[in-house]
Amino acid sequence: MPGTCVIGLQWGDEAKGKLVDLLTPRHDFVVRYQGGANAGHTVVVGGEVYKLSLLPSGVLTEGVTSVITGGVVINPAKAIEELDELAGRDVRGLEKNLKISDRAHVIMPWHFAEDRALDANTTDGENIGTTQRGIGPCYRDKVARSHAIRIGDLYRDELRQHIEHIVAAKTPVIAAMSGGASPELDPQAIYDEYKAYAERLRPHVCDTNELLLTAAEAGKRILFEGAQGALLDVDHGTFPFVTSSNSSGVGISNGSGLPARYINHTLGVVKAYSTRVGGGPFPTEQDNADGQKLRDQGNEYGTVTKRPRRCGWLDAVAVRYTARLGGVDAIAVMLLDVLSGFEELKICNAYELDGKTTQVFPSHVDDIRRVKPVYESLPGWSEDLTGVRSMDDLPANALAYLERVSELVGRPVSIVSVGPGREQTILAGKPELLATGA
Repeated sequence: MPGTCVIGLQWGDEAKGKLVDLLTPRHDFVVRYQGGANAGHTVVVGGEVYKLSLLPSGVLTEGVTSVITGGVVINPAKAIEELDELAGRDVRGLEKNLKISDRAHVIMPWHFAEDRALDANTTDGENIGTTQRGIGPCYRDKVARSHAIRIGDLYRDELRQHIEHIVAAKTPVIAAMSGGASPELDPQAIYDEYKAYAERLRPHVCDTNELLLTAAEAGKRILFEGAQGALLDVDHGTFPFVTSSNSSGVGISNGSGLPARYINHTLGVVKAYSTRVGGGPFPTEQDNADGQKLRDQGNEYGTVTKRPRRCGWLDAVAVRYTARLGGVDAIAVMLLDVLSGFEELKICNAYELDGKTTQVFPSHVDDIRRVKPVYESLPGWSEDLTGVRSMDDLPANALAYLERVSELVGRPVSIVSVGPGREQTILAGKPELLATGA
């Protein structure tokens, strides 16, 4: 069984890209299976910082095939932009080692217009957190079917006619959503633009279902790279303040086209504290000096959006829920170094709801808003962790914090990160869990 999956257990931004980059050399394929260019990930290699949002982190490792499957929605311009940037920085093997599914749906100009219109008409004055990159509208058209365009369609003779039909249907709808202002959608210009994108991407496009099924049956080692975080899962997260795809572990098979039997290890990624971008409930948010200190020390600003992230203490109730949901075998605790300098640390180990104490993460957003976190306090540490390379060299209070996180989540800690660099990673607990297929 050749499959390993890396998924975020919070609201995204858990530093999954770093782990994917570390694990990539152990695998033959790295697979991005959901989301779109709303999923920023930062990888630091040899002091060089790479910021990607659409291409899998695996593209930085020569000789490993990176795959964007049919579960992803693609902005072709963004894919080309990232490819050109990487080529300009002497990242090799891109032409051969990047594969894009012909089933993946394409984000079109009308999707951006719809996103802007929807964002301006949010109810109750609270934004659901869209990045306005056309992701949600593209997924909506995918489900609706009639107005969808897939990568494979860009090479069909009927494309121009299909674009004309969609523009005619979309224009009055978007105008109504925008208060009467018609979007600037020129069918011919759109056709010319996207045909040019299609030719640039042609060497990468293939049937990734066939590619991955054949690879799995041959025993090839496959690494699945989750985007966003499990609490943003459209079905199992804090709906409606979620993304438009299944960003928890349950989305791996439907997004990639590979049956679950090929996934034999799942690594859950969790920050040592909590962050969230945009609207929605956040039980442990600290809108105070502690929250600002976490933001400053953790540089908590979005890779893609640059928006300041909301910050708070670790919510073990939520992480335990997502670890169970994703069938997580072990957890990686990231950004532990950010907690240095706090005299006291807090972890939410339960909620109070309607006068009762519970460790169950509520299914309805209104109940999540009403919970009061039950905290336990642990002593902090003052030491700088960024130079630590082994568990034995961590301060006693940092070790105690990790042990308590493991107890509350119910999973062993197998990785600890103390900085953005590849070398700032400590193997802990059962490091053999990382050796899938090695």
